[in-house]
Amino acid sequence: MTTYRTLVVVAHPDLAGSRITADLADAIKDLDGVTVRDLASTYPDRHMDAGREQELLQQHDLVVLLFPWHWYSVPGLLKEWMDQVLTHGFAYGAGGDALHGKRLQLVTSTGGPESSYAPTGHSRFTMSELLRPLEATAHLCGLEMAEPLILHGASRATPAELAAHAQRFRNLLSPVPAALGVLPRQVG
Repeated sequence: MTTYRTLVVVAHPDLAGSRITADLADAIKDLDGVTVRDLASTYPDRHMDAGREQELLQQHDLVVLLFPWHWYSVPGLLKEWMDQVLTHGFAYGAGGDALHGKRLQLVTSTGGPESSYAPTGHSRFTMSELLRPLEATAHLCGLEMAEPLILHGASRATPAELAAHAQRFRNLLSPVPAALGVLPRQVG
């Protein structure tokens, strides 16, 4: 049986100071077939080795973007990675089919409660609406978009809630569902 491989691209400007993202990255680092890539420590000068990142993308079946929700988008570090790595001729455009058939999983956390992300909430838009640029990027690159795993109100989450969320993330990347060709959907 072919091993299902997962690349987790961690984009946090200060992973050591992170409460959520670091715990999630730590929760899955021992899983078979999972490669965790911390962009901030790998590229402290933000100059990406696009060739190496593209090579990693090609070697994996599932691409997970793990990041804190930052100003209604991805952190600048992840945007720079996308700009430098998801290039014409590789990820899209003529000959740009290297990612076709792979799956994209977004894993993020927000400071505000889920109720903030509604037409009548503080943010005025749903997370589904706010994630549309990433969905469009996935479509352009030929990636199948999985249902995002989101922890709302992360700053107020209890240790038990954080542990349960980390377990959901670990289950999401478990090799058992992947071996069966099934990726679990978000729970709760």
